[in-house]
Amino acid sequence: MAKAIPGRAEDYSLWYNELVKKAGLAENSPVRGCMVIKPHGFAIWEKMQQQLDKMFKETGHENAYFPLFIPKSYLSKEASHVEGFAKECAVVTHYRLKMDQEGKGVIVDPDARLEEELIVRPTSETVIWDSYKNWIQSYRDLPLLINQWANVVRWEMRTRLFLRTAEFLWQEGHTAHATRQEAEEEAVKMMHVYADFAENYMALPVIKGVKSESERFAGAVDTYCIEALMQDGKALQAGTSHFLGQNFAKAFDVKFANREGKEEFVWGTSWGVSTRLMGALIMAHSDDDGLVVPPKLAPIQVVIVPIYKGEEQQTAISNVARSLKKEMESMGISVKYDDRDTQKPGWKFAEYELKGVPVRMAIGPKDLENGTVEVARRDTREKNVYPVEGLAQKINDLLEDIQNNIYQKALIFRKENTHQANSYDEFKEIIETKGGFVYAHWDGTAETEEKVKNETKATIRCIPLDSDNVPGTCMVTGKPSKQRVIFARAY
Repeated sequence: MAKAIPGRAEDYSLWYNELVKKAGLAENSPVRGCMVIKPHGFAIWEKMQQQLDKMFKETGHENAYFPLFIPKSYLSKEASHVEGFAKECAVVTHYRLKMDQEGKGVIVDPDARLEEELIVRPTSETVIWDSYKNWIQSYRDLPLLINQWANVVRWEMRTRLFLRTAEFLWQEGHTAHATRQEAEEEAVKMMHVYADFAENYMALPVIKGVKSESERFAGAVDTYCIEALMQDGKALQAGTSHFLGQNFAKAFDVKFANREGKEEFVWGTSWGVSTRLMGALIMAHSDDDGLVVPPKLAPIQVVIVPIYKGEEQQTAISNVARSLKKEMESMGISVKYDDRDTQKPGWKFAEYELKGVPVRMAIGPKDLENGTVEVARRDTREKNVYPVEGLAQKINDLLEDIQNNIYQKALIFRKENTHQANSYDEFKEIIETKGGFVYAHWDGTAETEEKVKNETKATIRCIPLDSDNVPGTCMVTGKPSKQRVIFARAY
């Protein structure tokens, strides 16, 4: 099989785009900026979705669904929110088409203009808080813990599959609480849930922190986030959780009667992750030969490829393979036995390597004689021959080792590409020549933040929560700084 994708060192952006397409994850659609998620890509997303959904329900959240269309007037009710999304909104103005009288196909019927334009959902705070007004009357109705799995549209001009598309899939949690403390605790808790998922399932080490004011979600009081580092030294925001204060409650008049019978506005949060996690998974772990998928998110964890000549060998090998498959599946391992006769074993090896299947097993005539199987792991490319006896448990242990190894490799990469800058000149040199995360002092002003962004293309990714909070002086202005923050160029 010919080399399918360019190397990362040759052209990282092209490597990513070609890998997404050739590994069967996604492709561009006829609609500019939108994507078709193909079965292999969607199978990985489903694994993510299923695990996250389980984690949300374990923390008391329920799923619901809200409309795709939002009345334009709703977006005007929370000023900072509409300002943040106004330039990205797709607007529905008419509700009917008709045939052109000159025979030029269908046209928009000018008589079918909507009385009020509808916004295609960029995020659902407004329409959800309008519903909450009807759902919440007293403290007995709180907390209200709702999650939605949906698609959203944000009209991006520069798009890249999974990372930034006009339409994408996501989940959005929206909760209402009786007190500020409860809402703040909820926002922080969901940030930790995202970090748990990223590290323990995606094998992706992340830094937890809070966004600067200029980087926070439109309409939020505080935005908590998890930040990850990709192999090209750029950061990627992998999840956000927002403490909304009472902003949306006041905008939509959502009040409750407290235990003393006094009316108060509720306190809110929202939080979400999207198919952007697919981009993070690809860029954090994959190599020049294709995807590297952590076993916990791999749709196929083990593939068995038979190598035989003649019907007799085929039958004997098939019996061994199917027995192994059944034993591994009884342990919760997902296994595919690829006995297609339309492709040669070498072609299959390359295909599953490209698609990132964690473990490949090959059974040939000599294995049949010796009662063995050749096992290759995708992460290290290491091959070993193991006896069939007790192999299922060996594979189960191997999958755990692969999961841990992928995480450790990403963690080591992050450590090697995390720097500290004490002057602006040093900072600019690191950003330009090394990339990665740069810890540096900042005076807390939007002006300094904007200056750094304009001059270096680096942004404040977060104010880390695990910082030692040692004060210092801003690398740009020399003014006092409370602690170091994390800068990086980012996706």
